Amino acid sequence: MDELFDRLFPICRSITGPGLRESLEILGEYLPLEHFGQPTGSPVFDWQIPKEWRIRDAWVKGPDGSKIIDFKDSNLHVLNYSVPIDRRMSLDELKKHLFTIPHMPEAIPYVTSYYKERWGFCLPHRLMEQLEEGTYHAYIDSDHVDGELNFAHSILPGESDREILISTYICHPSMANNELSGPVTAAFLYRRLASWPRRRFTYRFVFVPETIGSITYLHRFGAKLKESLYSGLVLTCLGGLEHPLSYKTSRRGSSPVDQVVEHLFRFQSLQGNIRSFTPINGSDERQYCSPGFNLPVGQMSRMVYNCYPGYHNSCDTKEVMTIEALQQSVDELESVLKALELNGFYVNQRPFGEVKLDKHDLYPDLNFPLNGIYSSNNVADNRMQLDRILMLLNYCDGCYSLLEIAEKCNCSLTDLEPIINMLIDKQLLKGPFLEPRNEMMT
Repeated sequence: MDELFDRLFPICRSITGPGLRESLEILGEYLPLEHFGQPTGSPVFDWQIPKEWRIRDAWVKGPDGSKIIDFKDSNLHVLNYSVPIDRRMSLDELKKHLFTIPHMPEAIPYVTSYYKERWGFCLPHRLMEQLEEGTYHAYIDSDHVDGELNFAHSILPGESDREILISTYICHPSMANNELSGPVTAAFLYRRLASWPRRRFTYRFVFVPETIGSITYLHRFGAKLKESLYSGLVLTCLGGLEHPLSYKTSRRGSSPVDQVVEHLFRFQSLQGNIRSFTPINGSDERQYCSPGFNLPVGQMSRMVYNCYPGYHNSCDTKEVMTIEALQQSVDELESVLKALELNGFYVNQRPFGEVKLDKHDLYPDLNFPLNGIYSSNNVADNRMQLDRILMLLNYCDGCYSLLEIAEKCNCSLTDLEPIINMLIDKQLLKGPFLEPRNEMMT
């Protein structure tokens, strides 16, 4: 993860152009990616694909001829998508094109102008305050050309055609938590899932430039997603080791992933908090959850955007994000996906009367008062296993989901996994099924 981060961080990315393509090519070394391009000028719903932005150099020279701002020092120094400029001007005129964060005097802000032509430079406020009167030379060697908007996905097949979407964006230059935490986590989450011996769902990993990329992806694959998507997650801002997971629900508020994450947080299988869906801010979940699609997609973060000092500026570094937090995010996201795999509808294969559990080594074969703590002859656990077996066999009628049964057992559904597996091995349960099944009457 550390190696991938260091390769991606210096690249000057934007919503189009060589930096985006280079980043996708590097990610393709870590997971198999299928690449796509949407030509400049193409209509995508209410939007249009902009021209590609290509930048080679940029600087500002002061009155003494020395460079006071240099794109080669930080690609945040240039207003992203700047038009070219090569002009001498006064300090007052230059300041109209300078961007700083006064309350963070050492930080370089990240500023964009994708859909309106302008030029500009970003710099620490401390540096701007030191600028003296005189003639300055502003130079940006860039152009906007007809090309394409690039994006990629990887499909990890499972036993079912029903899909789980993992989507993240790859368009911000040189920011750690608010950019690279998403694609780096997604790449290694793919590798983790690819190592599973079996997958119930098919997993669709998507890498797009934010907003225009997900809109373009939906323009191309939206009909397929509406047909096959079971649940999904947008991954963003997953750094910050001391921060628990923070989940923003889908627009529906009751999708499978909404229910599972809320359940895991409540029973403390995972540490985290819930945010309600809003279209006012956030990431690409706003596009997946737009009313025409209304897909069951939530967003998972940790150090949430706009809630930490480094958001959209040069203080968003690897040291603040930490690679360890990304490792923890992979582990915890895998737990969420395993819970989604485990949840579903199970069917008792001997539903008429109680199952004779001792015949299956699931019940003590000696009944006396001092035996009340046993689940079987060999398991002394105050009947916890036995009680959960009885609850599962009674409520696994194809109508109650495992999550609902776990709630009745007052435990996490992950606590039921070993018992579910044991009952399936003994051919007492069948499942899980994605939809309710009325098999008791047949």
